[in-house]
Amino acid sequence: MGLSVTISAAEPQDAEHILKLQYLCYQSEAELYGDWSIEPLTQSLDALRAELDEGYGLVARLGDEVVASVRARLDEEGTVRIAKLIVHPRMQRHGLGGRLLDGIERHFASEAEETASAKRFQLFTGHRSEGNLRLYRSKGYAQVGTRELGPKLTLVTLEKAA
Repeated sequence: MGLSVTISAAEPQDAEHILKLQYLCYQSEAELYGDWSIEPLTQSLDALRAELDEGYGLVARLGDEVVASVRARLDEEGTVRIAKLIVHPRMQRHGLGGRLLDGIERHFASEAEETASAKRFQLFTGHRSEGNLRLYRSKGYAQVGTRELGPKLTLVTLEKAA
């Protein structure tokens, strides 16, 4: 009998596993853009822990192994900023990214019912990251802007109403 993937809130003890997975997952992005100095590959464990403390994170586990994760935080203007949606390469194309995105939206939507604070969900990805763009568009996100970070990379910002 195979193991099933479970999704739960990220705990402080997950930080090191998330960082290792993040490093693995962003190798393909670094290669795509020819830039291995991108923030997900240079982020420190302390910085990741601070992100988890300041916001909310989810992890997907296959048994005891963290195989996917996402983080988000609500800003003062009511925007839920979703970041670093990652799925282990061997687990991609099985719907985990979509499940995590749905889960993070549900978390902030249920909080919004209590506090009426979340107005929109926003995330970004690189312009060449077609798989990411396809997923986000399939989940109702629409492009609201672009920002050129250099000759090789333009960030595409997408959002949808909460």
